[in-house]
Amino acid sequence: QAHAKVWHLYNDHFRPAQRGKVSIALSSHWIKPQRMTEKNIKECQKSLDFVLGWFAKPIFIDGDYPESMRSNLSSLLPEFSEAEKKYIKGTADFFALSFGATLSFQLLDSHMKFQQLESISLRQLLYWINSEYNNPQIFIVENSWFVSGTTKRDDAKYIYYLKKFIMETLKAIRYDGVNVFGYTVWSLLDGFEWHRGYSIRRGLFYVDFQSHDKKLMPKSSVLFYEKVIEKNGFPPSPENQPIEGIFPCGFAWGIVDNYIQVDMTPAQFLDSSVYVWDVHQTKKLIKVDGVYASNRKRHCVDFAAIRLQISLLQEMHVTHFHFSLKWSLILPLGNLSLINHTLVHYYQCFASELLRVNITPVVALWQPMIENQELPVSLAKYGAWENTETVQAFVEYARFCFTSLGDHVKFWITVNEPSVKNLTYTAGHNLLKAHAKVWHLYDKEFRRSQKGKISIALQADWVEPACPFSRSDQEVADRILEFDIGWLAEPIFGNGDYPEVMRAWLHRMNSADLYNFHLPYFSEDEKKLIQGSFDFFALSHYTTTLVGSEREDAVKYDHYLEVQMINDITWLHSPSRVAVVPWGLRKLLKWVKSKYGDVPVYVVANGIDDDQNMVHDKLRVYYIQNYINEALKAYTLDNVNLQGYFVYSFNDKTAPKYGLYSYVANQYEPKPSLKHYRKIIDNNGFPGPETPELLCPEEVASCPECHFFRTRKSLLAFISFIFVAFIVTIFVITYYSKRVERRYK
Repeated sequence: QAHAKVWHLYNDHFRPAQRGKVSIALSSHWIKPQRMTEKNIKECQKSLDFVLGWFAKPIFIDGDYPESMRSNLSSLLPEFSEAEKKYIKGTADFFALSFGATLSFQLLDSHMKFQQLESISLRQLLYWINSEYNNPQIFIVENSWFVSGTTKRDDAKYIYYLKKFIMETLKAIRYDGVNVFGYTVWSLLDGFEWHRGYSIRRGLFYVDFQSHDKKLMPKSSVLFYEKVIEKNGFPPSPENQPIEGIFPCGFAWGIVDNYIQVDMTPAQFLDSSVYVWDVHQTKKLIKVDGVYASNRKRHCVDFAAIRLQISLLQEMHVTHFHFSLKWSLILPLGNLSLINHTLVHYYQCFASELLRVNITPVVALWQPMIENQELPVSLAKYGAWENTETVQAFVEYARFCFTSLGDHVKFWITVNEPSVKNLTYTAGHNLLKAHAKVWHLYDKEFRRSQKGKISIALQADWVEPACPFSRSDQEVADRILEFDIGWLAEPIFGNGDYPEVMRAWLHRMNSADLYNFHLPYFSEDEKKLIQGSFDFFALSHYTTTLVGSEREDAVKYDHYLEVQMINDITWLHSPSRVAVVPWGLRKLLKWVKSKYGDVPVYVVANGIDDDQNMVHDKLRVYYIQNYINEALKAYTLDNVNLQGYFVYSFNDKTAPKYGLYSYVANQYEPKPSLKHYRKIIDNNGFPGPETPELLCPEEVASCPECHFFRTRKSLLAFISFIFVAFIVTIFVITYYSKRVERRYK
């Protein structure tokens, strides 16, 4: 009644002259049902009625309280007279909304939630107000998030929640037709936050409460909000717009399967037993004891599983297929004393069948997995990569693989995606030496005859400073890149030693007696051995992470590297909460070029999980489209020497939720993402009307059986000479024989 009287006072006596607006600012939360049942939905409506509708319905609808309040509170709720209802109704020139400053985010009385779930969806609240109160003009007069009271000026968490709220407001305007005409951040500066005291901060300006002068200092959020105001929202950035263009001739379009499906069930043709068909009684084959047919040599056609996998790969139109060998199964004892020849034959057949259909096998010698790291048990049991004997065992295993499979495999990966999160410094040290020794082994003993290439594949997710305006956040991002990628990349692709940033940081931490981590040193000979042991830079990339220097969330804070992991809640996320950030791939590829020069680069794994219950994997279609387009930008605009791109993964059977083929009831079914990827492959990128046509020479189909002849050219020349001499001799003898016959006639 007080509000209504003031509104009428202004309306009757001041509006004609002052021409202003008057309303009441109402605070609200948003609520969503525990389960989508009619009862829960009604409870959500009741929650909003009790908090927002209590004041909003009398003013914006009919002058009376919500019916849900009347039925629940009965005589406790006062009655309005008909005159009072008419007097209160319509006493607002706009709907002034406060969201997040007081009531929202766990500050609401639990009884007001009616056992439903509180949410921070400003867009849904705006849509509800629009529908409930007849499309009023809405002015958001207070909206904010908060950060820890210990956070100083790099308030990244505040920035990303502010970004979310402003974006949701924009979506409500653009997509939902909500009439929002203003937005206000809460608050200008840090202050006393009622019952939370000084334990949190909401201000755009930092205040040191312990200082005498209480000087105001702008936070990163000020710079962010200033940019939003300057641009009046979030206009598309030119660098984030898709481009048209195509990749070079011979670009490797691939698919990944960590481990191929190995089914060594013997074919019926390998059974040497003799059977009699009982046509009169059992109608079955009866084995004849003691009678055996002659054994025949195994052939690749005996493995039925290979034909199915090859046909699925052909349907994709890929040019390359990347998979890893199982060291623990090929050499169960970790040495050549016991060899699984059947499995090796299976790999030989698989690789040769790939070549037969013009798909290049890309084979990793070893990929770490959780159980035993996929090492032979004898090696895993005695220290794994902590033990230097594993290095020599890996070299001997590699030699065996090159000898057995090298005729078919020309694209090798020594170690695929070693996880630096699970690697000790000693293990990483030995891993680098093992890789380098294997590379030199191939270079000296096999490259000339097999004519292949070999390198290591590193997992390389991009790291971005959470506050783009913060120097300290940039330093943290640079440090994490060196620890995550540079640790193994710098010795191989750089100067032969670990990044200086790593050594300096570990020295600092050890000097403070906080940790005792020892990063080993390479001898000069080892540096020479490791440096340059590559033919290309292979990387796996899946997502981008934001990092900050301010400690905000203890669960996501790394004390060892003094880094806070931050989540941009406006980013698209997969069901497993992996962020979809296409531009991170382009930044990563530019970083690799700036660090290691014009090295040939292959993105050997890039993919996202999806909801297996969904018929259409729209998220993966979006992911593949935009990540490949960012790769194209790196190639065309940044001159990155990008030579291949591989999607992860082949199918859901071997990589659940990641496959381009679903696997249900023993059947493989292509997903929409497969068809989309195939279209990109067929176009070799994203050609447009003005894209010049690229004329690529036709590739000659590879011939694995030709290796025998290629390596014996001298012998072939000698045999050819003998053959030609033989033909000439036969011709001469025949010719002169006929002449002699004519003479005698």
